[in-house]
Amino acid sequence: MIQRIQTIWLLLATVVILGLFMFPYLNYTDLVGLGKKLFVTGEYSAVNNESVKQSSFILQTIASIVVALVPLITIFQFKNRKLQIKLIYVSIALIALLGVWMYFSSVATLDLISQSFGANNIGVGFFLLPVSIIFLAMAIGGIRKDEKLIKSADRLR
Repeated sequence: MIQRIQTIWLLLATVVILGLFMFPYLNYTDLVGLGKKLFVTGEYSAVNNESVKQSSFILQTIASIVVALVPLITIFQFKNRKLQIKLIYVSIALIALLGVWMYFSSVATLDLISQSFGANNIGVGFFLLPVSIIFLAMAIGGIRKDEKLIKSADRLR
């Protein structure tokens, strides 16, 4: 299980998705001039160089945890490669849906203060999602190589 390369890719995808809890996906300045950041856990503002939580995003937090757990669960399905591939596709779809949710959450937050969504306020969190999808795609490649190896070994028998 651990010696397979797709285990590493799946573990990296999980760690990258969990990075959403550390890195904001939106940075902006509100109407008063306070710097604010959106994480999957909530909205934080900078007051006296300290981060203060203003609101919580419980559903987004739960969804992020679920999305991060799917690749981790996939690691332990190493005896059923077809199920692993299906779970990875489900994980990719969930990551895409989480990204859409984060985008609409960002646009709605910025609309409240009459700002537009652009490159100047995108946080690191948005870039973590495509990286995790790349890791998942690499895991699919590793699973398919394993499948070819097992088929060729079966032919030799």
